[in-house]
Amino acid sequence: MRNTILFFLLLVISSCEEASTPTQKEAVVQKTSLVEQEKKDSIPSHKFANDFIMGKFNPETDDRFEEVPQTFASRRGLYMHVDALKAFLEMAEAAKAEGVNFKVVSAARNFFRQKQIWEAKWNGNKLVGGKNLAKSISDPVKRASKILEFSSMPGTSRHHWGTDIDLNALENSYFEKGKGLKEYEWLVNNAKAFGFCQTYTALGKERPHGYQEEKWHWSYKPISFHITQAAKAQITNDSISGFKGSETAKEIDVVNKYILGINPSCSH
Repeated sequence: MRNTILFFLLLVISSCEEASTPTQKEAVVQKTSLVEQEKKDSIPSHKFANDFIMGKFNPETDDRFEEVPQTFASRRGLYMHVDALKAFLEMAEAAKAEGVNFKVVSAARNFFRQKQIWEAKWNGNKLVGGKNLAKSISDPVKRASKILEFSSMPGTSRHHWGTDIDLNALENSYFEKGKGLKEYEWLVNNAKAFGFCQTYTALGKERPHGYQEEKWHWSYKPISFHITQAAKAQITNDSISGFKGSETAKEIDVVNKYILGINPSCSH
């Protein structure tokens, strides 16, 4: 009888331990969430100088940045903020274990690279929607607004910070069926646990201003949240200069409509 009671007690204890022990995936998610929340709470906005916020530095020589390993990059020379990269690699490994693969196709871009992209579209050297904007749109505000549907003015891009990445493809249609849909659904269901949020959701009541939806663009919130707050406090439309078309920033109100025109879940 005594042995029976002891066996029963051991069985109960073992069952309780099994019930309370998280799976490996749950443990990773719980640990990551706690770590990223601690980071989010510990980074004050005043750490970010205007030159950093506006991308006026070289991420390749800045010790806050590291190159994305080739395993998870579409090409060499893609850099991320070291903390964002660490979290991304953890997320990518977790996804890979479930048969979903992610590659960074675009990461940190400084002011000077963004200027090249912007001015190529402004001057008509790169077509936008199949059109040469220098010929088809003479009004500077309208031309800038057209470019702003998907491209940032230099000094205003979140890609300056190394916290924001583009994953796998640069077309929403890719993420709406097949393999792309599976990848997007994985991100929607799991990215938050690793500190990432979709920066540009569909325009509407919750996000009335800013860039068009980008299902590929994800931001590491534990750092980008604080840089966004610093940008809100420190950057004005008059700060935006040094490239063709910059005079339109004030009339468009680029700071409020584009720098701050993000998915609400990325800004709270």
